[in-house]
Amino acid sequence: MLKDGKIWVANNESGKNVFLLPKMANRHGLIAGATGTGKTITLKVLAESFSDMGVPVFLADVKGDLAGMVQEGVDSEDMQKRIQRFGLEEAGFDYQKYPSTFWDVFGEKGIPLRTTISEMGPVLLSRILGLNDLQRDILSIAFKIADDNELLLVDTKDLKAMLTYISDNNKEFAAEYGNISKVSVAAIVRAVVSLEIAGGDKFFFEPALNIKDWFTTGEGGKGMINILDSTSLINNGTLYSTFLLWMMSELFETLPEVGDLDKPKMVFFFDEAHLLFADAPKILMDKIEQVIKLIRSKGVGIYFVTQNPRDIPDGVLAQLGNKIQHALRAYTPSDMKAVKAAADSFRENPAFKTADVIQELSTGEAICSFLDEHGTPTMCERVKILPPQSLMGGIDDSVRDKEIKGSVLYSKYFEPHDPDSAYEFLQRKGIEDAKEAERLKAEELARKEKEKEEAAAAKAKEKEEAAEKRKQKQRIKTVGNAVVGTVGREVGKGLGGKFGKFGKTLGGNLGASLGRGILSTIFKT
Repeated sequence: MLKDGKIWVANNESGKNVFLLPKMANRHGLIAGATGTGKTITLKVLAESFSDMGVPVFLADVKGDLAGMVQEGVDSEDMQKRIQRFGLEEAGFDYQKYPSTFWDVFGEKGIPLRTTISEMGPVLLSRILGLNDLQRDILSIAFKIADDNELLLVDTKDLKAMLTYISDNNKEFAAEYGNISKVSVAAIVRAVVSLEIAGGDKFFFEPALNIKDWFTTGEGGKGMINILDSTSLINNGTLYSTFLLWMMSELFETLPEVGDLDKPKMVFFFDEAHLLFADAPKILMDKIEQVIKLIRSKGVGIYFVTQNPRDIPDGVLAQLGNKIQHALRAYTPSDMKAVKAAADSFRENPAFKTADVIQELSTGEAICSFLDEHGTPTMCERVKILPPQSLMGGIDDSVRDKEIKGSVLYSKYFEPHDPDSAYEFLQRKGIEDAKEAERLKAEELARKEKEKEEAAAAKAKEKEEAAEKRKQKQRIKTVGNAVVGTVGREVGKGLGGKFGKFGKTLGGNLGASLGRGILSTIFKT
């Protein structure tokens, strides 16, 4: 609730109002406490106050009890006691509803909230898929190859097609991008299939969320409260936390630097915050710390909601200037250490021992410390949190459906569409490559057939020429035999004629035979 331009959060034990200064709200904050101690009510009170200032809000509805923002609160005897105790009636307290937009990754209890594989990036996607360091590096290579070839990775089928293409052509990519193990690629593909089976593929699609659509106001200039239904999403803690981290990163990367403002441009509540840091690799932890440290200058306040401050790493906890600590119970020595650690994160109040008070707090009570106008943490105080003005609890499906379909963003995001992206390109490329391979194969067969025919023709010609040569030799030999025989016979007759008629006949026969013999010898050689 707003009072004198400040966020009235609670009253201390003396009845004094305790305020969160709007210009310090982007210095981030923590809402902690055991289950059932009042964290959700505190979150609602803060969210309503930011909306009253015209500041848009994002929050994740893990239990389904934040949807009541869209309906006015219901009066009761207990509420009347609280209104009187805080003096709220004199301050203008009234029950009211707040402009809200419902979102749901699965598109069941809100407008479908989607992004693309390319926008998610390899680091966050690796966490969702549960990849090891080597597999994360290979996934990064896949993103790099897609970027270099101007291939858009929209959904999971795009990613699988890209991974398959890289695996099939890993030798071609090795020189420029390094070795790509087919075994590791196969493991990534299996992880993607597991994500699809779990329904995570519905998150990666077009139209992707334009984060600027959150920076809107509703009736009366109130900031829009964007409520992500997480009752199903929370069942996959890794997907839930990585998705919220992606949204914080989008805010960080999209918004310009604005420095210190009189009030935030947006406030982001991260419920079940311990899931964000569970088993997060160093590269992701570094990214989280970077976003938390620098997003303040973009005018965005991040408020973590968790059971124990120990759930938040020291590097992040040090950035949270506004703290509200609800009750913690200490049943074991380990629990006692947690209580002491929570107490030590506050500026000590000499009036009480913080660790003891944290264990004594009842539902709706808290220890809180906010930053003063100079950015210095105030001394912690024991306080009672104000009641919310909207309905506490869930809403009927009919009310939810009316709110969803009544949103100006419903028509923009409700129907998914599948653009021409990596899958379609690689499908076409596969068909074209197959056709080209078939063409080359046909050309090779034709070439071999032609060579075979030419070889057969050459062999036939060679046989024909050999036969012709043999015929020619035979003809020459026949003519030669006649000529040589005649010449030899005449020579023989001439020589044998000296010995009479008998010698002439004998000489002629010998001369003919000798001539034919010599000719035959010549043709053999």
